[in-house]
Amino acid sequence: MTTNSNTKLDKKDLMGVFWRSWRQDAVWNFERQQNLGSAYTMSRLVGKLYKDDKEKRARALQRHLDFMAITPHLSTLLYGILAAMEEENANNSDFDETSISAVRASLMGPIAGVGDSLIWGTLRIIAAGIAISFSAGGSILGPILFLLIINLPSIPLRYVCLFKGYEMGTNFFKKIQDSGIMDTVTYVASTVGLMVIGCMTASLVSFEIPLMVGSGDFVQPLQSYLDQIMPALLPLGVFGVMYFLLGKKVKTTTILLGTIILSIVFSYFGIV
Repeated sequence: MTTNSNTKLDKKDLMGVFWRSWRQDAVWNFERQQNLGSAYTMSRLVGKLYKDDKEKRARALQRHLDFMAITPHLSTLLYGILAAMEEENANNSDFDETSISAVRASLMGPIAGVGDSLIWGTLRIIAAGIAISFSAGGSILGPILFLLIINLPSIPLRYVCLFKGYEMGTNFFKKIQDSGIMDTVTYVASTVGLMVIGCMTASLVSFEIPLMVGSGDFVQPLQSYLDQIMPALLPLGVFGVMYFLLGKKVKTTTILLGTIILSIVFSYFGIV
């Protein structure tokens, strides 16, 4: 093993990665998605490690410009691992630098899978449910709570992930995968997310039929019979239709406009 130098990263260098990671989606593009933000996040660290080797510095920046798609809240876990690998590559001439791109490409998917389940599939829906409840009552706390709930957990999460990723290097995810924790976390997060969606559908989607059935003293609202069959049956049906249309690649804007128009028409004729 041949050592070329002894350039080490310190806490200041890693904190630079931490702060830059917040701007990862600022230059999102359709071709390579978060690649520019990824290169920006790692650029200062790369500049320090390869300050005396222009060719290595160029290759390092080029590999971090490859396609990147990862949950921003957990992105620092991958950046911590990559930082450890870049440090090893800068100090060890026998290190295979192509392994950095391989690890980068192979880990972004699993991290994004866990992150999307936890953040977008669970936390965001919980935050939206709480925010909508307050907003429906005219409280300004609605949007404020949404922003706080979705963003505050990201601060310690990014910090811990970054330093743990750097500390454990490439062995981090291998240990996690071998223990089976990733599959459990993904399953639990997905289950909680689906439960929250179900609760939001029942409590926040309003769809009732004011029609009456029967005659004389036995006149009853049709809605009461539907509720006896299954509470929130009609909101569930509305949600099912929207989900079906999304599966048929119908645009969300089309579904939204259609819902608004149908709501106005049904309301005008007293159907709902």
